[in-house]
Amino acid sequence: MKNGIARSPLFYVGDKYKLVREIRTHFPTHINRLIEPFVGGGSVMMNVRAESYLLNDIDSYVIALHRMLQGYIGREGEFMEELYAIIDLYGLSISLRSDVVPKALKSAYPKTYYARYNKMGYLRMKADFIAGGQQDMLRLYLLLIYGFNHMLRFNGKGQFNLPVGNVDFNHNVHDALTDYFRLLSQKQVEWHNEDYLLFLSGIEFQEGDLVYLDPPYLISFSEYNKLWNADMERALLSLLNHLNERGVKFAISNVIHYRGRTNTLFLEWSEQYHTHSIKSNYISFNDNSIKQFSEVLVTNY
Repeated sequence: MKNGIARSPLFYVGDKYKLVREIRTHFPTHINRLIEPFVGGGSVMMNVRAESYLLNDIDSYVIALHRMLQGYIGREGEFMEELYAIIDLYGLSISLRSDVVPKALKSAYPKTYYARYNKMGYLRMKADFIAGGQQDMLRLYLLLIYGFNHMLRFNGKGQFNLPVGNVDFNHNVHDALTDYFRLLSQKQVEWHNEDYLLFLSGIEFQEGDLVYLDPPYLISFSEYNKLWNADMERALLSLLNHLNERGVKFAISNVIHYRGRTNTLFLEWSEQYHTHSIKSNYISFNDNSIKQFSEVLVTNY
């Protein structure tokens, strides 16, 4: 845990790890249930106290990974041994344990030596994962860890297709897993894998509940946001108005300005609520550089 903030071991690009300290200052002092329709890697729920947690994501693999990890609570040593066995099977580097990358490779490719060292083993692991019906969550977790930008990406046929990244199993991964196991052992968590509208429609809201939403952003260009459009944005904002009418507290993260674009829909809608500016940066999937943009947290309380 760095500076009192735990990072999700799923290492989501665009997750709220760097922002959650600021975001949670705008949350109520006491939360009955933290309800997240777009939980993603889980950085917010890991770092926010509540009596219990209702967590949802439409990505079945994301929820399967969370459930797999939670299932190893109390068996952390067994989990690490199983991961190490798979890593060794494919001859992948694991700097947490030892430095196996040849010095000559490091000298020749100082910025990409992990990718070059792990490429063939990674491709074999990916092929085995696909051949096995893409049900092995341990292998999927390692594909995420060793993959480019730690992403979960599938092609039109539904097959995992992320290339190898210039990363390996290091101390950051180990520490994130350790924090996840420790924190989840202390939380009452319920996982759901549904469309967010269906998920929220099935909840009987209680006093003290907080719905926190981090939906896809309408005006940015990451892979996660490509499936989101203006009609979906309108449906989400209409739902939030309905929650407000019912007296349900909500907080929603969004981007209102990005690279010359403005999310006018969200900006105009937010005028009826309370808007808090959030200092943020964004790592692009395409070029891995930092893009400055205007991120906000809107609350109805």
